[in-house]
Amino acid sequence: MLKGIPKIIPPELLKVLCEMGHGDQLVIADGNFPAESIGKNAIVVRMDGHGGDEILKAILTVFPLDTYVDKPATLMEKVPGDTVATPIWDVYADLIKEHDERGADAIGSLERFAFYEQARKAYCVIASGESAQYANLILQKGVVFNAE
Repeated sequence: MLKGIPKIIPPELLKVLCEMGHGDQLVIADGNFPAESIGKNAIVVRMDGHGGDEILKAILTVFPLDTYVDKPATLMEKVPGDTVATPIWDVYADLIKEHDERGADAIGSLERFAFYEQARKAYCVIASGESAQYANLILQKGVVFNAE
């Protein structure tokens, strides 16, 4: 056991987060996301019993968002014509605001297939049990400064 590490973060993910360097990206994938096929060249960590919000909350306690880019967090846009509600986006924005002064301004978005292409370049894909649609999120790792 370690102090200060959220219990939700499994040892495999903690190792991956430590290995990642500045600019590396990870995907928090919802339950419908093709995590294994998109993550063929990445490390896929299964967290099926957990939602995207609780995973994001835990990760942000140890993972700095990149301050050298405008949008270190990226959502998958809804397919044109899809009318599904996306309240998870507001939850993500609130969680990011707790750890990054840019809040919702730190979040960008990509069209579905562009998101898949970006996700293929990720260092890690976390396969969650999130059932909300469009709950996929890419995070870009920043720098831990001396003062932190």
